[in-house]
Amino acid sequence: MYLCAMQYTGSIEKMETQLAKEVLYWLPLGDERVLMNEFIGEPISLRYENQINCIVCGRTTVKSFAQGLCYPCFSKSPENAECIIRPELCRGHLGEGRDPAWELAHHVKPHFVYLAASSDIKVGVTRDTQVPIRWIDQGADAAILFANTPNRYLAGAIEVLLKNFLTDKTDWRKMLKGERTTKNLLEIKESLRSHLGEAFSMYYTEDNTITNMIYPVLNFPEKVTSIGFEKTPEISGVLNGIKGQYLIFDDNNVMNIRAHGGYNITLEV
Repeated sequence: MYLCAMQYTGSIEKMETQLAKEVLYWLPLGDERVLMNEFIGEPISLRYENQINCIVCGRTTVKSFAQGLCYPCFSKSPENAECIIRPELCRGHLGEGRDPAWELAHHVKPHFVYLAASSDIKVGVTRDTQVPIRWIDQGADAAILFANTPNRYLAGAIEVLLKNFLTDKTDWRKMLKGERTTKNLLEIKESLRSHLGEAFSMYYTEDNTITNMIYPVLNFPEKVTSIGFEKTPEISGVLNGIKGQYLIFDDNNVMNIRAHGGYNITLEV
C-alpha cells in the first residue's frame, strides 16, 4: 500500500492556539492553518527553504531579529519597543512611544498581571485579549489573575513589585520536561495582596478562577536539546508532543516555532 505524504509550504509564524480538553495548535503556514495536533505520534519533517520574510512588514531579510523581524522593524517598529519586554517602561498612556497611535490601540488598553505555574510560580503581564493565549505560549500548566489595570504601564509597575517575591521567567527546559510545582496558586495570590499598598490595591482582582492547561504530549523527555534551522536546515522525527510554542520530537529534540517567525519552510507529513 502506498501512502501519499501531505505537504505545506510557506512562511510560518507562531502557532495559534485554543484552550480545549487538550490545547489545540494551528501552524500558520502561508495561506494555510495546519492543525498540528493531528500529527502527534507521526513522522514529520520541516525543511527550510532559504528565505525569511519579516512578520511585520513582509520584506525579505537575510537574518531574523527578535523572533521574526527585519533589522529596520527591529530598530523602529512598536512591536519591538523596550516596553514589550519591560512593561514598566511603557509610555503609551502619556501619548508617547515609537508609534503613539499603535500604543493607544495596544497598550492603553486593559492589561492583567497574572501568576502562572509550571516548574515554579512566575508573575507576568498580558493584554486582556491575550488570555489564555499568553499562558499557553509560555507553557504554563495553570494560571490565575492577580490585578486588572487600565494600561500596560500600571501592570508593569505591579509586576516589578511582585518580582521581589517571584520570578518573571519560565525555565523552558523544566517546562518541556513536564516538571510541575506543587505550590498553591490561590494561596500565593492571597499572600501577595498585602504588598500592593495604597498605590496599587485598587487594581487587585477578586477573580480567583484557576485556568488549567493540558498539552498534547505523548510523554515528556527526560532531557531536551534545542534545535533550529541555522544549524539543521531539515528537521525531522516523530512528533511526540507540543507545549508552549515548542514541537517536541521523540529523540528529545525540541524546536521553538516562535523563534523561527518569518522562515519559509516546507512541512511534510
